[in-house]
Order: sequence, then structure tokens, then C-alpha cells
Amino acid sequence: MPGTIFITGCSRGIGLEMTRQFSAAGWEVIATCRNPAAAWELGDLATEFKNIEVHTLDVTDYGQMADLARQLDGRPLDILCSNAGYYGPKGVSFGNVDVDEWRKVLEVNTISPYKLVETFLPNLLAGSNKVVGVLSSKVGSIADNSSGGGYMYRSSKTAVNQVVKSLSVDLAGQGVTVMALHPGWAKTEMGGPNALLPVEESVDGLKRLLLQATPDQSGHFYNYDGSEIPW
Repeated sequence: MPGTIFITGCSRGIGLEMTRQFSAAGWEVIATCRNPAAAWELGDLATEFKNIEVHTLDVTDYGQMADLARQLDGRPLDILCSNAGYYGPKGVSFGNVDVDEWRKVLEVNTISPYKLVETFLPNLLAGSNKVVGVLSSKVGSIADNSSGGGYMYRSSKTAVNQVVKSLSVDLAGQGVTVMALHPGWAKTEMGGPNALLPVEESVDGLKRLLLQATPDQSGHFYNYDGSEIPW
């Protein structure tokens, strides 16, 4: 039976398509983004599907995050999806890393997913599925790194994988399943024009993983097609 999913970063890309697919499947979708007034496609989608609620949320503004939790006032959330992300400057080589940008990347990609779970855990515990999906990336896999570079984004995703693992251990006793998810090289603004994977196919796979998640999958890292990725 459809329930309620909370998704961050819904103005475009993976988050927008996830909002589309879950709402079309009859789920109540709480879709968040930094500036809903400028998120035209999300607004149009919310007009088309009455089961979409759009809320303002900058995932690095933890006061705003707490305010939204108070607005939801214990409302059950079946799935919590931490999708919002920031790549940072592209093409940065060794010796040219901007540490201020690096801190920003870590804030968005590593710290905010933890804070999201911490803030909305009571809502998640009131839901049925009790599933957390954190959008990671295969470039965060240490075992898969054979090309080097990408210091900011790679390190942020490696670190959030560790956050996912710790959350899976700490919340296991409360029946919460926490997974790291790789969306593939999808055709989004972040993925760029050379990406090979249609965003619809990526999200279809992610949606299947979230809906079919079981406790024994908690603390693991999955590709959108269901295959497991080494840490």
C-alpha cells in the first residue's frame, strides 16, 4: 500500500523524477527544495498531482529543518530519501583544491544527510516501512577508485557511506533500514550532457530498491540496478 515519502532536492534531476514516479504510484510525497518559487517543474507537478506537498528546505539550514519537523508534528514518514547534493567545482586537480568549497561539499553531502535522519527519526518511527535512502555515488567507493582526483566530491560520498553504515547499526534496534544508493551516471544537470542513463530508468531502479528494502540490506551500498557496490 502506498504511504508517505519525504525527499530532499526536488527542484530538478533525480529528486524531481522521484517525486514524479512516487506521486504517480499513489504515494503522498513531501517534496523539498531550497527555493520552491523558482522550481517551475516541481510546481507544475504539484498542480498535476494533488498528493504532492512542496516545502522549503535548505538541507544545510538545521534550524529550518527543525522548523519543518515541527510543522509535520509527528506525521508518519514511511521512506526518508536524502537526495540533495552538491558536486562543487569540476575539473579541479591536485594542488588547486579550494578548501572553502570542500567544506561546502562536505556540509551538503555528508553532514546534512545525518541531520535529516536525526531530525525526522520520530516521524520515520511512526511510519510503516522505516526506510532511509541516502543518495551516494560510486565515486565514493574506495575499492573502485582507480583514476584519482575528485577530492571534494569523492571524499564527501565516502564519508556519507560511513554515516549510512553507522546509522544502520545505531538504528537497527528500532527497525530502521538505511541504505546508500548510487543513481548511475544519469542525464541530469549534475550528471552532465555526456551521461548515458535516462533519469527515468535511474529513478525506476532507485524506487524499486526503496520499496523492496529489507532489514538485511541495511548498511549496504547499492547501484540503481540492485547490484551491490563495494565500499
